[in-house]
Amino acid sequence: MRMARGFRRGVSGLLAVVLVASLTGCDYWPPALQTQIEQLRSELQLVTAEKMQFQTQLASITKVKEDLQAQVDDLSRANRDKSTMIAGLQNTVGTLQERLNRSSKSGAAKATPAKSTAAKPTGKSAHKSAVKKKPQSKTVRTR
Repeated sequence: MRMARGFRRGVSGLLAVVLVASLTGCDYWPPALQTQIEQLRSELQLVTAEKMQFQTQLASITKVKEDLQAQVDDLSRANRDKSTMIAGLQNTVGTLQERLNRSSKSGAAKATPAKSTAAKPTGKSAHKSAVKKKPQSKTVRTR
């Protein structure tokens, strides 16, 4: 029994030492492990510096993207405005061409009966025809 008692005391003492060591922590690190830890720390610092550089680049590229998007929006708006203006001018040109065609056809038709008939126009009709014959002075500017 004495031996069993001594064995138990030894095991319990060893267990107490292990328990105390595990609770307090161990300050001994093998040199190879310390070297590896230092390498990982330096790599972490390099990666952190690269991350900061990439974040800075991302911020500047994002700003450039926003500026370019604003330019695209402005140019799209200007393109729509110009397209609307072109469509309006084309409609105006078409209308003016129709008027020109009508006036040239009616002018040729009016010229023939006027020569054949020597009827004296009344004052009202002469005044109306003078008003109608005024040319419109619209200028179309192109760039």
